[in-house]
Amino acid sequence: MKYISTRGSAPKLAFDDVLLTGLARDGGLYMPESWPQFSAADLAEMKTLSYTELAVKVMLPFVEEVVSKEDLTAIVNETYADFDHEDVAPMVKLGENEYVLELFHGPTLAFKDFALQFLGRIFDHVLTKRGAKLTIAGATSGDTGSAAIEACRDRDNIEIFILHPSGKVSEVQRRQMTTVLSDNVHNIALEGNFDDCQNTVKALFNDEAFRDQVNLSAVNSINWARIMAQVVYYFWSGLRAGAPETEVAFSVPTGNFGNVLAGIVAMKMGLPVNQFIIGSNANDILIRFIESGAMESKGVMATTSPSMDIQISSNFERFLFELMDRDSDALNKAMDSFKENGSYDVSDTVIQRLKDIMDGERFDDEGTAKLIGEVYKESNYLLDTHSAIGVGAARAKRKDKSIPVVCMATAHPAKFPDAVKAASGVHPELPSHLSDLYERDEQYTELPGSFDAVKGYIETTLKERGKL
Repeated sequence: MKYISTRGSAPKLAFDDVLLTGLARDGGLYMPESWPQFSAADLAEMKTLSYTELAVKVMLPFVEEVVSKEDLTAIVNETYADFDHEDVAPMVKLGENEYVLELFHGPTLAFKDFALQFLGRIFDHVLTKRGAKLTIAGATSGDTGSAAIEACRDRDNIEIFILHPSGKVSEVQRRQMTTVLSDNVHNIALEGNFDDCQNTVKALFNDEAFRDQVNLSAVNSINWARIMAQVVYYFWSGLRAGAPETEVAFSVPTGNFGNVLAGIVAMKMGLPVNQFIIGSNANDILIRFIESGAMESKGVMATTSPSMDIQISSNFERFLFELMDRDSDALNKAMDSFKENGSYDVSDTVIQRLKDIMDGERFDDEGTAKLIGEVYKESNYLLDTHSAIGVGAARAKRKDKSIPVVCMATAHPAKFPDAVKAASGVHPELPSHLSDLYERDEQYTELPGSFDAVKGYIETTLKERGKL
């Protein structure tokens, strides 16, 4: 299996090089050259597998040239051993043909744990084999940072720098990052919004001299290994909802588009999917794109679902590449227009292909609160602000109610206690391993929203740590 860049001019790489490279040298995102395929008979056999067994089955075709099945099995077993539910990703029935997939049973209570706990371990595996060291830079709108830090803390081969928008994540999200006091963990509270953090990280990768100097890699979902690990739970939930005998629909609260992209990959690999539904808050750039065929960035609004307070959805580039029949010239034209003008348009053919498989709905804070209250009253089930948007989008946009729909519950409600309590009247409690979170010491550095400030901080820190 070789990997190609969406932009078309970076060299093809093997999985381990893609893992350590993150963003392609031409500014694109790496994708598999072809999609592994599972037949209906394969899927039927996969129904009996445990989550970890299924994870090995789904991911092995992407890595087998550089990671053995035995090593992958060990990494996967270690990754999910600390999740607090025996099913790893349990499914809960809400209504008729309506399910919630709970993706918050990992150590940091969010779906990012599925990919990032795996990513930290496979980084360590490849780096140890190579005798190499790595500097990781990542941007977070709330959940990626804590999951990445938890996965990479105390690892001798890794120094990790995580940028979050100062004052624009929930207190629980911030403290899950800033109370990790490991020497190799460096939290940066950046002036600005998530897109500013993400753009700064991309700029670090585009500075090739700096990138090579510090051996820079990514934990954001620009790193293909993140997407690969998330593909597993689409197969897991789809099989439990009735595939391959029936098609399945998925509803996903969407910010950076990595989560729903993993579902699209599962479909490309053979999972029978009837429909993808994406849910958005007031930062509704993707919903507007589905409706109009025009991608146009506007200002970011702060909401009660901060992990979705995004205007530039990086992983949409991978999906657009597929919709454009992998035409890098057409993709580059769109990306150049977005960089220069903050917008781009696509052909009628491309937008029709999108609409054939995807719908979306937006909810403001008031609508989100109403959803949380309604679901709790109906089912005695407590959703966080992001997961509620996923359920609401499913109820608004399902094409066929005879088709089971799986709604992705992306975070534990205790990560957003004030908004959840205001909507439901119930204060969600943190699990026992985080019960003292508000008493823990914090450690982070505040920086202006400046590329030079961040680059200088990383260089100085690495020198002080004897890593540069």
